[in-house]
Amino acid sequence: QVLLEESGGGLVQPGGSLRLSCAAPGFTLDYYAIGWFRQAPGKEREGVACISSVDGSTVYADSVKARFTISRDLDKKVVDLQMNNLNANDTAIYHCATLPGCTGTWAERALIYGIGRWGKGAQVTVTS
Repeated sequence: QVLLEESGGGLVQPGGSLRLSCAAPGFTLDYYAIGWFRQAPGKEREGVACISSVDGSTVYADSVKARFTISRDLDKKVVDLQMNNLNANDTAIYHCATLPGCTGTWAERALIYGIGRWGKGAQVTVTS
């Protein structure tokens, strides 16, 4: 099964920014809703942001609202996650996944039922 590929992770100081990208070798992401998830050490995986394939609408977890922005780059055929004002609680492995949509309990359904194609993840570490 073709996996997605995340890139752009790294080490950043508190208050800093990083931009993650999600690409799909061999197929286009244009027809899928795309979700970003993260898993911190010792914690369960959680949904962070989702962007619809229908109208480009977006949803965010409360913990990242006003700091993270999910967007599509149609030329590069990637879905980016711009992360600003990072703090230690954002330290995690970030995964992207194809989803059927971003409505309702989109993250919970994806995690419980194993929906979509996933990437192996990109490490984001926020430390001073």
